[in-house]
Amino acid sequence: MRTTTYRRTGLLALAASAAAGLVLAAPAQAAPLWPGGPDIGLPSAVMPQPTPGDTPDSPNAKAPVPPANFTAPNINPGDGEVVGVAQPIIINFKEPVTDHETAEKAIRITSTNKVDGHFYWHGDKQVRWRPESFWPAGSQITVEAGGTHTAYEIGDEFIATADDTTHEITVTRNGEVVRVMPTSMGKPKHETPNGTYIVSERNRKMIMDSSTYGVPTTDPEGYKLDVEYAVRMSNSGIFIHSAPWSVGQQGVSNASHGCLNISPADAQWYFENVKKGDPVVVQNTTGGTLSKGDGYGDWN
Repeated sequence: MRTTTYRRTGLLALAASAAAGLVLAAPAQAAPLWPGGPDIGLPSAVMPQPTPGDTPDSPNAKAPVPPANFTAPNINPGDGEVVGVAQPIIINFKEPVTDHETAEKAIRITSTNKVDGHFYWHGDKQVRWRPESFWPAGSQITVEAGGTHTAYEIGDEFIATADDTTHEITVTRNGEVVRVMPTSMGKPKHETPNGTYIVSERNRKMIMDSSTYGVPTTDPEGYKLDVEYAVRMSNSGIFIHSAPWSVGQQGVSNASHGCLNISPADAQWYFENVKKGDPVVVQNTTGGTLSKGDGYGDWN
């Protein structure tokens, strides 16, 4: 299935600028799930939207939101979550939404820290919104769209930077280096793509099976392994995980099929500290760049 991506710039907690300088709508976030139609117009008089940085309890933040051309969608992150600074807002619709502009105006996003950002669409059933730069740590975010409401928090800025020149992953928390981990990334023909990845899930234990992407386990490049402390970085199957079998290569050379292999001790520490939405920056490989269409390639 072909996925199209559209980009529309916006200001958090703002929807759009109207003639005469009126603010017409609030920024939106994305995730898949909503219906609606292009024939639902804006009301003749639209209340001004919150100004950038308005807190969720600001009187201006309670101004009416224009009618939605979709039913209650699913919003990610969910209510009460604490996520990383790279986490986009994902809004999934139950039915296709063809009038993107009207839909965006019916989505209100507020933050306790002012940020600039933009909408971008994946087909007609999902829209996303992210700031132009990472969210400020500690921000309190609220999203309201078509009757669905969520409030969540941006946690510490926890960034892992994997450098293929040094074969190391440097982890910082709020700008301070807290751990340096030797790593072995993708070997020739399986090079790890460069780019900014977003952590989406953590698996204490999982089975990694090459046959799931078309390489039989009997093939010289095939495998089926029990893996511990596996942190997903991409929908295409790139993880940071424990790899006791490659400790000798970690910090020296690349031996994986694209994942970031680290020692059991480092993998456990990273697993216990990382959270959904934390960025992983991969640099200086010969593997090109992670695709925006990967599912979590939003920053590339």
